[in-house]
Amino acid sequence: MKLDAKAGWASQLHFNCIRNPNSKMFAALGPDTGFDFIGESGGFGALAELFDRLEREDLLPKTIIYSLNPADFAPLASLMGSFQKGPVVGKLQLGSAWWFLDHMDGMRQQIAALESLGCLGNFIGMLTDSRSFLSYTRHEYFRRILCAKIGEEVERGEIPADIKWLGSIVRDVSFGNAKRYFGFDI
Repeated sequence: MKLDAKAGWASQLHFNCIRNPNSKMFAALGPDTGFDFIGESGGFGALAELFDRLEREDLLPKTIIYSLNPADFAPLASLMGSFQKGPVVGKLQLGSAWWFLDHMDGMRQQIAALESLGCLGNFIGMLTDSRSFLSYTRHEYFRRILCAKIGEEVERGEIPADIKWLGSIVRDVSFGNAKRYFGFDI
């Protein structure tokens, strides 16, 4: 992470995923063959200590944390709020719902936690690992879920029905924020 900070790169942490628990299938098929699971929620104290140690040295990089456990969304979003600072907008990111959570309920839970405890407008949006052709459809699915959630909030009168403003949020979450965050020259 210190090297990432010095290079201006983003670190990505995959939190609470347990790999290869079935030793018989691991021996027969090897790693990354679908025998993984969602780990217990927790470990936030150690993560806070890591961030604090790096921050004391001014070496906390842009960091994205993805959790497989939806119970982690609120604690992670609140922890990240303790370490946000400029000049990077949204320096610490609650990574998009992925793996076992890249479905409607998982995405809605992640967006809700970010919206409640962070800043949805600074979110860098959905990711893909591009290992399969169908992973690209996650982005379209994510955008539809994001727009539906925002639309529901407008209908309930929770946010203004300002199409220009809402469109800019969706555009930034879908593309602009990631472009700025990673420094892509596109």
